[in-house]
Amino acid sequence: MKQIFMLSACAAALAFSAPAFTAPAKWDLPTAYPASNLHTENLQQFVKDVKEFSNGEFDITLHINASLFKAPEIKRAVQSNQAQAGEILLTNFANEDPIYALDGLPFLATGYDAAWKLYQAQKPVLSKKLESQGMMLLFSVAWPPQGIYVNKEINTVDDLKGLKWRAYSPVTARIADLVGAQPVTIQQAELAQAMATGVVNAFMTSGSTGWDTKVYEYMERFYDTQAWLPKNAILVNKRAFDALDKANQDALLKAAEIAEKRGWELSREKTQWYLDSLEKNGMEIVKPSAELMDGLSKVGETMLDEWLKSAGADGKQIIDTYRAQ
Repeated sequence: MKQIFMLSACAAALAFSAPAFTAPAKWDLPTAYPASNLHTENLQQFVKDVKEFSNGEFDITLHINASLFKAPEIKRAVQSNQAQAGEILLTNFANEDPIYALDGLPFLATGYDAAWKLYQAQKPVLSKKLESQGMMLLFSVAWPPQGIYVNKEINTVDDLKGLKWRAYSPVTARIADLVGAQPVTIQQAELAQAMATGVVNAFMTSGSTGWDTKVYEYMERFYDTQAWLPKNAILVNKRAFDALDKANQDALLKAAEIAEKRGWELSREKTQWYLDSLEKNGMEIVKPSAELMDGLSKVGETMLDEWLKSAGADGKQIIDTYRAQ
């Protein structure tokens, strides 16, 4: 009995003194966009960086082109930890809270410098909202400026009346309402089919989306209104993040900081490339008339007024901070 006790005591001592074994972290990260998309390119490098910075101990699988979850499903998947991380377009969730609608408001922030300032003003409120839902904001990257794809000539907002307008978010649906178009909800993965079948014949989006979905095969004109720069955000489930050891948390945060900077630079650099490529494939890149821009600006003013009423004190604080920069 004494011998058995001694063996058990030795085993316990060895177990206590041995370093704890931590299994490599494995996460899923769904996105709705194809491999050619600038956000996906950025995420591909991001997951490589995470693996490198963690010395191979943290492996994130990137699921592109809505292959794991469709765009409207990704936020819920992250919140419920079905996916530990995910990429969303913030304006897709404008019906949940005004904070998600902010950077989809037309002509509030029309260039990269302005969009970055808006992001800095928005970030504290956005982070707090996500934390209340069990998530954290890892990083965010802007899309290129938004313009109008259409076949007909457009000189004023009245020319948009009656068009079947692709709405990919509540914000773009509201624009359709204000200009008298017919909003049709179509996510990017279904856009090419919607154009081919005539379900939509006008919409506002970026040169990036136009290139990814080969809009030039269906549309003749792109009106370069540079109306706004919506952002994609990479969210992580807070419990999943807290479950990581300190080294893997640090690897994730370091890769995220680099990815945010790289993503904004890539978006800015590729903006003109997208427009040049669309033009080379037969699309006419049109400078909008003063009358069209004036009408769209009034739409933006209306939507900002509506947003401030719904966003309350937080909204006023964000806009005041943004305008004071």
